[in-house]
Amino acid sequence: MQNKGLIKLFAILFGLVSLYQLSFTWFTNGVEDKAKTYAESKSNDGKEIAKLEGYYLDSIANKPIIDLGFAKFTYNDIKNKELNLGLDLKGGINAILQVSVKDILIGLSNNSKNPVFNEALAKATEAQKNSDKTFLDLFYNEFEKASNGTVKLSDPSIFGNKSLREKINFKLTDEEVKPIIEDEVTGSINTAFEVLRSRIDKFGVTQPNIQRIGNSGRILIELPGAKDIDRVERLLQSTAELQFWEVYSNQETANFFFAANNVIENFLKEQTKADTTLVKNDNLEDLLGEVSDSLATKKTANLFSVFTPSIPQSEDQISSVIGNAKVSDTAKVNAYLAMKSVRAQLPNEMKYIKFLWDAKPFASTDFTTNENVDRISLYGIKSNREDVAPIEGDVIDDASQEYGQTGKPEVSMTMNAIGSKQWGKMTTENVGKFVAVVLDDYVYTAPRVNTPITTGRTSISGGSMTVSEAQDIANVLKAGKLPAAAHIIQKAIVGPSLGQKAIDSSMSSFGLALLLILLWMIFYYGKAGAIADIALATNLLFIFGILTAFGAVLTLPGIAGIILTIGMSVDANVIIFERIKEELNKGKALKAAISYGFSFKGALSAIVDANITTMLTGIILYVFGTGPVKGFAYTLMVGIATSLFSAVFITRLLIDWYAAKGKKFTFNTNITKNWFTNIDVEFLKKRKIAYIISSIFIIIGLSSLFTKGLNYGVDFVGGRSYVVKFEKPMSATDVSESLKDVFGSAPEVKTYGASNQLKITTKYKIDEEGNHVDNEVQSLLYKGLKKYIPADVTLEAFKPGYGGVKTTGILSSIKVEPTIADDIKTAAGWAILGSLLVIFLYILFRFRKWQYSLGAVAALFHDVLIVIGIFSIFNKILPFDMEIGQSFIAAILTVLGYSINDTVIVFDRIREFANTHTTWKFSKVIDKALSTTLGRTINTSLTTLVVLFAIFLFGGDSIKGFMFALIIGIIVGTYSSLFIASPILYDSVKKLNKKN
Repeated sequence: MQNKGLIKLFAILFGLVSLYQLSFTWFTNGVEDKAKTYAESKSNDGKEIAKLEGYYLDSIANKPIIDLGFAKFTYNDIKNKELNLGLDLKGGINAILQVSVKDILIGLSNNSKNPVFNEALAKATEAQKNSDKTFLDLFYNEFEKASNGTVKLSDPSIFGNKSLREKINFKLTDEEVKPIIEDEVTGSINTAFEVLRSRIDKFGVTQPNIQRIGNSGRILIELPGAKDIDRVERLLQSTAELQFWEVYSNQETANFFFAANNVIENFLKEQTKADTTLVKNDNLEDLLGEVSDSLATKKTANLFSVFTPSIPQSEDQISSVIGNAKVSDTAKVNAYLAMKSVRAQLPNEMKYIKFLWDAKPFASTDFTTNENVDRISLYGIKSNREDVAPIEGDVIDDASQEYGQTGKPEVSMTMNAIGSKQWGKMTTENVGKFVAVVLDDYVYTAPRVNTPITTGRTSISGGSMTVSEAQDIANVLKAGKLPAAAHIIQKAIVGPSLGQKAIDSSMSSFGLALLLILLWMIFYYGKAGAIADIALATNLLFIFGILTAFGAVLTLPGIAGIILTIGMSVDANVIIFERIKEELNKGKALKAAISYGFSFKGALSAIVDANITTMLTGIILYVFGTGPVKGFAYTLMVGIATSLFSAVFITRLLIDWYAAKGKKFTFNTNITKNWFTNIDVEFLKKRKIAYIISSIFIIIGLSSLFTKGLNYGVDFVGGRSYVVKFEKPMSATDVSESLKDVFGSAPEVKTYGASNQLKITTKYKIDEEGNHVDNEVQSLLYKGLKKYIPADVTLEAFKPGYGGVKTTGILSSIKVEPTIADDIKTAAGWAILGSLLVIFLYILFRFRKWQYSLGAVAALFHDVLIVIGIFSIFNKILPFDMEIGQSFIAAILTVLGYSINDTVIVFDRIREFANTHTTWKFSKVIDKALSTTLGRTINTSLTTLVVLFAIFLFGGDSIKGFMFALIIGIIVGTYSSLFIASPILYDSVKKLNKKN
């Protein structure tokens, strides 16, 4: 092997970098364990524990955790560099939002009352429930039918209105108006994406994921670790709004804050004397939210204990910032300033003041504790009775990121004619005063107006604004106020107790599977197996190092993908070792046999072909998959790349090093040295029996599919599914009957994992939208299960997202509306067809004969039909979830990858024998190829099955169906490479030769 030194250097550096990346995860876990211990020592309440953990981590966020002398890392630093766990391992929320194109069209039409327009909207809304077309296309179709040529889209009562008059006039035809409307809709959706990303970035979870889903108007958001589910839903579904307001100065509000401070101080003294709580007085129950019921006992003496007012001592200190507070204290400040007795201190001219916080906190030192804390500035907005801003975002024509006179990034804005006039008036009236630009009730800037601005141009700047932030704000402002809200059409909530259980069981199965593989390799290949184990351990280090370095999110299917690549890594070593053994048996010297085994003529050709076909499957899966499926594909692709490097290069380095010592080196043990030798099976003579057996299985499976069907999960049919935990084992039948009374029809109820956990799926009101419907379903579920749960478990504690260890209640929930279910099915179909097409073309390219491609693809069809048929036959018979969802599609595609991997290994040997033994009959070539690779086929299949069985038996309940599909697929895939792919190759070549 050439360039050994370079490869060795690369492997060492890569390993050190991987260890460095993973070290941050180790340190982060240590800090968070301390936070958890601290929180549990202070409280037993679930929500209080979550809060105390947050307070502890906030207090040390900017303290050095690692000090290397030349570099220091705070908790925030190492948190951003840790290995990110997905929703199923860490808990959190996954949501897909749909920006309502219907609402956008209504906004663009200025709430048109035109009957044709509204009829088209109503019919398009109904049609979308059973169609995968975009809402805009459906609207166009329905508008054309309803108008019958009598009304145009450019009609002044529809889109030819004042708001769009610069782009649309009544002379334009419908075909000319459509692209303009499409551009407006696209702009609104882009705005929604930027606004949502800004909100999510402020939410504070590690490595949030937000991405557009094509041009569908849908946005995927994942928030691992998020616990306040209600807050997340409010955050995601509120409408984005840009406003320009006049602002009070700190000079104007100074007296008010002193008066407010006195009122609050006296109020707290009275409360302490009366031994009552702040929350029960002054209508503060809703205002304070989760603020403790006994703030007075926590020594919050007055307003100024949580808020620092800005009191100017001279003219040059007059500012639009009227004070600041710790980010963690903003809820208290809001509650105090909302008290009726406090607002009564406002002078008449300020009675409509609205207090808004800055969009970005700033770092500050708390001199009482000498700790760094995040503080945030407060502004006093000059609102009015209607709370309507003088200027809103619809006046913005254009916005862009530029650099100001100081060289710092800023956002430059251009207004339309109406906006220019309004802006000129506002700035003229406020020379020497302040105006604020507010987005989603956050103040982005509130500068002093030095001179009137009559050109319709202005800018937003800030000392800490980055280029990317300026670009994001410009994108938001460019389209102006969002004319439609985004609503959640799919969400998955995973409670922390389920997440911890999942990660514990998955890690256990992972460790067990790895141990079994390591022991088997040593048992079967002796010293060579030990070397393969070292390469395998290095491969694992590389995989986790890459995932951490690139900020990937590890999920349960991702762990399955990693373990599957371990099996493929073992497969590569098995192929190499078997070829070396063959050469040794032929009488070759050790070094020559090793060199041949690692060469392209030896094992490398088959390894490369097998890995490329699996990699292509992974790419297709990544392109068409969403959420956990995409995560599985990513880890699969990373694992294939690292396993190929470790098996080919690291194993070679270690074997060459050991062989160079001149010691005896065999590739077997005394027990296994004669296994799978001198095998000569006439496989082709058994092909007709195999055809009959396969046909019987396929026919039975298809019959079950047509009569019994499949158990489609909520991914495909829509619905709401809940995993509910009870204190004791429950009867699924009894629970189903109890819930029939509240839902009107009996939901599907299954035991899910432990006997005290049930999976409950209902389609109750699935066509209706809104959080109120979700809350209604959960309330009905609580009502129907009331007799099975302890009396002290409240509805709030029963719902998902409740902190702490859950003994009873909803552990997780999934909601999918039918509109997205159709898209998931379509994407899954394209993924399978795409995989088959890509594999067919690659086999054709590598083997130069279409018969090889036909045999491979026929075997794949065979494997898919049998796996799907088994899932249909045994649905509701086997004691675990056999739903057909996204994870099942991932399993099918993985089976395709593994099966083609096995088939390619066999085909490679057939091609080799065909070129070497030109006098042999083609039937003998195939039988010999299958016989000589049988040892490798059985060895690899059994090793992989041991891994999968370990995960199936000891892994998380949520992937048992996924693992079962893989187990069946590996068994069937191994069978098909021997008895389907190769025989079909033979029969197609034989038939062609007869014709010729």
